[in-house]
Amino acid sequence: MTLELFGHPFSSYTWKVLIPLYADGTEFEFRQVPENEENYAELKRIWPFGKFPLLVDNGEPVFETTPIIEHLQAHHPGPNTWIPDGELGRRVRFLDRFFDLYVQGNMQPAVNHALRPEGKGDAYGAELGRKNLHTAYDWLEANLPESEWAAGEQFTLADCAAAPALFYADWVEEIGPTRPKLAAYRARLLRHPIVARVVDEARPYRPYFPLGAPDRD
Repeated sequence: MTLELFGHPFSSYTWKVLIPLYADGTEFEFRQVPENEENYAELKRIWPFGKFPLLVDNGEPVFETTPIIEHLQAHHPGPNTWIPDGELGRRVRFLDRFFDLYVQGNMQPAVNHALRPEGKGDAYGAELGRKNLHTAYDWLEANLPESEWAAGEQFTLADCAAAPALFYADWVEEIGPTRPKLAAYRARLLRHPIVARVVDEARPYRPYFPLGAPDRD
């Protein structure tokens, strides 16, 4: 086995990498962390920050989700093109950054605040993140195309980023009926068979969500 992926089934960024791996039918070994102490020790040996997902290809580590997907497309190509060439590719890369930074990035402070010990949280940061998350929702509502996916008719890196970001962000702050285009896009993502697979694989871990996982997804 040449490919190993260190990650967790409930991790949003692990989902982002699992989606192209599953969709392309790429063979890999999943090394779950942090519960498996041996896997976690190996992850921290390779990457002292202990962050995941981490891809190891024939002993060579590849860090961070977008570079991992770029690496897979370059060295383990499948039937899908995750990052197209030209102008479309530039749009895909921008949207990938948008979902990571402005959706996941603004959702995470509320989750972190709930996870931290009493007196160690950041209520101000959590509230600011929630406010900025609504700004991100409004931008997406105004700027998503009429097509099926984030950058057009092709499911791309942008959608790999959007699926986990919108899945969990809606648990923190609901998209709501005033943003029908964004809500419909999230629903399409969850109906995609590969996205549905990662959602189902994560179901046993929903009690981990510190704000309480709703029953609607």
